Amino acid sequence: MLSKADNELLCRIGPGTPMGAVFRRFWNPVCLSEQLPHPDCGPLRVEILGERMVAFPNSEGDVGLLEEGCPHRGVSLALGRVEDNGLRCLFHGWKFAVDGAILDVPNCPDIALRHRLKAQCYPVREAGGFVWAYMGPPEKVAAFPRWRFMDIPLANVRVNRIDADVNYMQQLEGGADSSHVGILHSNFARPGWMSGGFNPNTDPDNPAALATGDLAPALDLEDTEFGFHYAAIRQLASNEAAGRRNVRVVPIVMPTTRIIPSPAMQFVIFEVPVNDTRTATFAATFRLDGGPIDKWKLNEMSGRHNPELFDERTHGYLGTWENRFGQKREQMRENWTGIKGVVMEDLAMALSQGPIVDRGKEHLVPADQAIARARKQLMDSARMVAAGGDPIGVHTDVSRIRAIDAKVSRNVRWQDLVAPEPVSA
Repeated sequence: MLSKADNELLCRIGPGTPMGAVFRRFWNPVCLSEQLPHPDCGPLRVEILGERMVAFPNSEGDVGLLEEGCPHRGVSLALGRVEDNGLRCLFHGWKFAVDGAILDVPNCPDIALRHRLKAQCYPVREAGGFVWAYMGPPEKVAAFPRWRFMDIPLANVRVNRIDADVNYMQQLEGGADSSHVGILHSNFARPGWMSGGFNPNTDPDNPAALATGDLAPALDLEDTEFGFHYAAIRQLASNEAAGRRNVRVVPIVMPTTRIIPSPAMQFVIFEVPVNDTRTATFAATFRLDGGPIDKWKLNEMSGRHNPELFDERTHGYLGTWENRFGQKREQMRENWTGIKGVVMEDLAMALSQGPIVDRGKEHLVPADQAIARARKQLMDSARMVAAGGDPIGVHTDVSRIRAIDAKVSRNVRWQDLVAPEPVSA
């Protein structure tokens, strides 16, 4: 359990908060590239880390991320005109470049105004199907992260987002909790649960497909430069064990990224706080060999094709208590949750806790070790940054981090399974 003070430290991420200072030291996704589809397209309202911004591509395709309110009178620039390499406020015509510089001030002949005033903005990069921003101190800007999926043709990567009214930590804790996979996701993880048996799901693309019916995996954790690994070690059925075990290793990368494996796929998931009680979950899914993937199938598996729960236009999750998070209780004889889709099952659990869960009432068990470690690293980082230091993982090379789900001999160290491959000469 956590004290009320520690829970506040963990969950509050707005400007001036200790945890907000941690997130601002990293490059975070702020929107999908497809949300800014072409040069001079309309601006996009973006809320990130409790700050209201507007993103827009200029005539050359360079993206700017400016404070939403015009520095003249606070009118929203999201209503503005994108034209001639800038964003123009409708109210009095002030025009801004992607770096916040003032390009035109029709209602003020003072040319010097352009040189002494600038719209608040943040550095932006576009890569891997995402628009990224750094919102921390300029003198401490970290190197831009090169995730493995950025080197794969975008056509072979599934890039998506889903926004939900819940604190970021509840989303991250779901990813740091291996024991829930075989229970919450029973229809995917262990077909045959209705009869008390275990029938393996043989789909190598499904991240919830378990190789065994072991519902109480042994956890082994190891801190790393980027955060930590946690290995969930499951016993195989006696008829196939033969000195082997199933090992599922998940990297938790600071501040809130996890890589979930299936036997064939990597699911890189970024939990980015919109504000204290809303989270944008960005994800990139790919094969390690860079080959093509079936995006429709993966979206169906996650539940994104259900218009009752997901708005494709806004990327918003629509589950509430009013629609019982999409649960159909009449289907629960054949469907463990009565909810369709792995992601939709996870979101129902997170939102059912409330926008910010009271962790002072929880009772953790050994299966929750990774959750406790993730909390500790975040809170330790908040204190380190407050003291003038760096957060854990801010200067890490993330390009070769990977997850593993495999059946291996008992004498194989799981650490060797996720050791970075040698760099090609």
